[in-house]
Amino acid sequence: MVVVPLPKQSKNPQMRPCAGPCECTNWAAIAAGTTLIAGGLLFLAGKRRAATVAAASGTALAMLDQQEVLRAWWLALPGHIDEVQNVLNKVQDAVNDVAIKHEKLSQILHSKVG
Repeated sequence: MVVVPLPKQSKNPQMRPCAGPCECTNWAAIAAGTTLIAGGLLFLAGKRRAATVAAASGTALAMLDQQEVLRAWWLALPGHIDEVQNVLNKVQDAVNDVAIKHEKLSQILHSKVG
């Protein structure tokens, strides 16, 4: 299993140091988290459509806030797909080998019985 490394937050050199607690607040992350929580609560309350809309908008906000991470995952995705395809090919080969051995064993047992 491969783990995608999460890049550290890059510091923007144009950003000035925080003068107060209000300036350093990551409002996009707060909005994304709040919207996802609201979506979960709506789902628990049985309002599935509203929950879906809230969860989708919260996910979109989180994706906007974490663009570098999303880009890294997107670039790593083809490698993971190739690895999964290789595993599936190996499983298919193993299943084919078992089927061939099953057929041979079945022929041997039927020839001795009959």
